[in-house]
Amino acid sequence: MKKFIEIGQNRHINGDSTVASNFDAVMKGEKAKMLYADPPYCLLVRRNKKTGALRDPKTAKINHEAVTRYENVKSYRFFTEKWLGEAVKHIADDGVLVIWTNYLGIKPIKDTALKLGFEHFYGEFLWGKIAKETNSGNETNVRLYEVALVFSKKPMKKMTNADLPLQWSIITKYDEEGEASKWENHPNHKPFSCLEPLIRNFTVPGDRILDPFTGSGSTPAAAIQLDRVISGIELRENWASISQKRIKELAES
Repeated sequence: MKKFIEIGQNRHINGDSTVASNFDAVMKGEKAKMLYADPPYCLLVRRNKKTGALRDPKTAKINHEAVTRYENVKSYRFFTEKWLGEAVKHIADDGVLVIWTNYLGIKPIKDTALKLGFEHFYGEFLWGKIAKETNSGNETNVRLYEVALVFSKKPMKKMTNADLPLQWSIITKYDEEGEASKWENHPNHKPFSCLEPLIRNFTVPGDRILDPFTGSGSTPAAAIQLDRVISGIELRENWASISQKRIKELAES
């Protein structure tokens, strides 16, 4: 795998999103219209309540090499300040931040965005994941756990009666289009149908999107399919390789 690739206007690097030089490499002095980030969620280290000892990771619901756990919310806040502080240096003044999180991470992310000058909070995009099918008659269970927070330095454009409404929620299966299984089932995979509404809401074809945590490449793939260009960073070599493969396939097709 190449650590850095550039195909047309699309760029990707295998690197740490808290390191300034990695952003410099994928941005080359340009500004992105959107930061579309799916950072590690605020999942805390699992400890025995009585002894404080680490619990057996085998009993954890989420136990995967791509999942990070934090000792406490304070350490998660520090991580958020570090990566987001570097990322926003490369976002246009009229750009937006779209940051996925779980409920425990909402306050640290909001506080950090405000501190960095993104004082206008547009709202929460809600993703309801359809649970596995059960014999419950006509009912379908939907699990709402992940939200995307949207911020900007500028107030949201006032809509006219002729404007189409912005989409603020989606209900899908985890692997709606079968892409997760095709690309090694990253635990934080987002289907295209979940990514598309926010990209359409706040960017237009030709805009650059910065993704500091590309994982298996779902956001880069969606950006390219929607005629945007991507600047991506991924820390883990295996997932960076997969992201770069997807970018190459789509950008050269």
